[in-house]
Amino acid sequence: SYDMITGLSKEELMAKLPEYDALIIRSDTRPDADVIAAGTKLKVIGRAGIGVDNIDLEAATKHGIKVMNTPHANSVATAEQTMTLMLSMCRYTVPAHNSLAAGEWNRAQYVGTEIASKTLGVIGFGYIGRLVARRAQAFGMEIIGYDPYVSLELATAMGAKLVSLDELLANADIITLHSVVTSETTNMINAENIAKMKDGVRIVNVARGKLIDEQALADALISGKVATAALDVYQKEPPEGSPLIGLPNVLHTPHLGASSKEAQTRVGVEMVEEIVDALRGTEFRNVVNKI
Repeated sequence: SYDMITGLSKEELMAKLPEYDALIIRSDTRPDADVIAAGTKLKVIGRAGIGVDNIDLEAATKHGIKVMNTPHANSVATAEQTMTLMLSMCRYTVPAHNSLAAGEWNRAQYVGTEIASKTLGVIGFGYIGRLVARRAQAFGMEIIGYDPYVSLELATAMGAKLVSLDELLANADIITLHSVVTSETTNMINAENIAKMKDGVRIVNVARGKLIDEQALADALISGKVATAALDVYQKEPPEGSPLIGLPNVLHTPHLGASSKEAQTRVGVEMVEEIVDALRGTEFRNVVNKI
């Protein structure tokens, strides 16, 4: 049996958790060490989605709890959101719409930039990064990628070139982020790395907000070093107090990367199947911690 309960505070979740063998969450629920310790019967935590940075993996491992995710279920939706933001950012779709809706007719103000023949730098050349690369290639973009965990042969086979991070930063016209959050990638888009980029570079982030030093990016957007940015994720969500909110050259969406009807269905079905198999002991798929 199962219960679907939403809107619980941390304390309410801790009070109910001892009843359950499994917990399925999305990105807004944050099982920290206290919550995990309260789950005295917990055998598995399922993250319906890919990112597990909202789960205390060390605490889960300590208590012998497997943490599982659905790494590919929302990948197409995320790749499509990336392309949507990239195109909208380069063609000023949102401000042009708002201008027209306000009764204006300012065609000259919204002359955009084509993405054909531009170089797209993909930071994080995993499954989603490669989906974005294939879609960008269909628009005639040249693809360079940075990912220390992906082979040169894999990238070459799809017509992309793997390069160092510094080389990517120096040569990309548009940079899209698809890395997971680690100690090495946190705030990787910082003042030092932005200085290595082309003048007028454009940045898209539909991965994780912690990849970007928001103040450094805001400063670069104000100075013109970065022409525009399109952001679906933020250091803090909602992004209260973010220096990026209100800047005219930033396109914002509220963490919609996985928000398609198809992706939500796939994520739910795959997560339930994984949990059932895990509780039965028949198969353990997509376990992200070492138990």
